[in-house]
Amino acid sequence: MSRSVEVGQVVGTRTVTVTRADLVHYAGASGDRNPIHWNERFAREVGLPGVIAHGMFTMGTAVNVVVDWLGDPGDLLDYGVRFTRPVPVPDPGEAVVEIVATVAVVDPEAGTARIDLTVSTEGTKVLGRAQVLVRL
Repeated sequence: MSRSVEVGQVVGTRTVTVTRADLVHYAGASGDRNPIHWNERFAREVGLPGVIAHGMFTMGTAVNVVVDWLGDPGDLLDYGVRFTRPVPVPDPGEAVVEIVATVAVVDPEAGTARIDLTVSTEGTKVLGRAQVLVRL
């Protein structure tokens, strides 16, 4: 399937809520049982604002906006981010993560585009240089 896109075009947005239960499920699935993701006391003792979401959980959640737009995950060629800020997850309550996927570069010759993700919580970007290379 060929897609026509323009630089600056928003190809997807999403608001995701993250709860402590989500972190427990992710810890079990990923094997990352670091106590900063479930133990409030420990997280604060190491200088964090409290329990934080796994970086890879945040990364994976963010790219789903692009995967859903593509329709075929095989059209995602490359993905990378820099982890810039943690996502604190309160208890009780939830963290709200806002995701916007915007076309940054189109290479018609290669049939690819770079999609930049803006990922933030409470107005603060939590992923830097979140870039997805996709096949058009």
